[in-house]
Amino acid sequence: MSMDKQKLILCKDLREELERVADSCAPDKVFLLTDEHTHRLCLPVLAAAGALKDATEIVIGAEDVHKNLDTLATVWLALSNGGGTRHSLLVNLGGGMVTDLGGFAASTFKRGMAYVNIPTTLLAMVDAAVGGKTGINFNGLKNEIGAFSPAVAVLIETEFLRSLDSRNFFSGYAEMLKHGLISTGEHWAELLSFDMERVDYARLKALIGRSVQVKENIVREDPLEHGIRKALNLGHTVGHAFESLALAEDRPVLHGYAVAWGLVCELYLSCVLAGFPKDKMRQTVQFIKEHYGKFQFECRQYESLYALMQHDKKNTGGVINFTLLHDVGEVALNQTADKELLFEMFDFYRETM
Repeated sequence: MSMDKQKLILCKDLREELERVADSCAPDKVFLLTDEHTHRLCLPVLAAAGALKDATEIVIGAEDVHKNLDTLATVWLALSNGGGTRHSLLVNLGGGMVTDLGGFAASTFKRGMAYVNIPTTLLAMVDAAVGGKTGINFNGLKNEIGAFSPAVAVLIETEFLRSLDSRNFFSGYAEMLKHGLISTGEHWAELLSFDMERVDYARLKALIGRSVQVKENIVREDPLEHGIRKALNLGHTVGHAFESLALAEDRPVLHGYAVAWGLVCELYLSCVLAGFPKDKMRQTVQFIKEHYGKFQFECRQYESLYALMQHDKKNTGGVINFTLLHDVGEVALNQTADKELLFEMFDFYRETM
């Protein structure tokens, strides 16, 4: 399966780029998927786009709670009733929930129609919209059902970020931080020193370009996650457990926050198991502490977190599999840690944060 067909475009003019991509697909019909937020906040930016002038809009509920089978069925129904064929085009305008669910709907409707992602949140730009993973949550588990199915193109327009609230900004920034940790000391350092008080959008656009490149290079090398693509899981094994625990206790957290807290834990493991430099761990942890606050949990929840980590898709035979670092840019794949060390890691997290 080739991931090369997915074009990544940092837009100068979004409408023009969309026009060009739509022309290259020559669809018999165009559908536009938005959620309640992006319909209101982001669609006006695109309203005059010729490619969308006869498009059928499908609006779904916002937030991760709607990333489920019911919403997916609504989208399938709208495609079916709207006369969609496998020669139609679906344009996903939204955050990761919209691009994940829309991508999955497109990849399964009539066994697959073309789709384009226009990510509107920072998280979607640097993470969800790139790399061809699509899916929905199911049975209380994140992204439990899905498929690898790349978009025809991903159009990145950083102007959308001006209307993004700060929590969602930081949620996406955590994935950028992860990309920094697995790429170069230079990229990692510039992410830690970015001025969050007065956001320079031109500089941010350049940072996003670099971040997306890190992910894209890895995905191209290993589209189906047999090897190096696992590097992108840094922070996620523990992060997903935090996310699932928070969901189960009815106090959901944003994905990027869970990843940031997961990075704290996994950098600790990296120090212990892979010799990651303590000073770099401290700098990164300090940055996370400053901008993300702390996820609260007690000793008695260690067992639940442990069980959640065992359930991760990336494990084999119940052995918890981590991606750790020897240093910034030096990835150690398929690392394992016993229960005792993981409980020490949770202790470290609660003492340090």
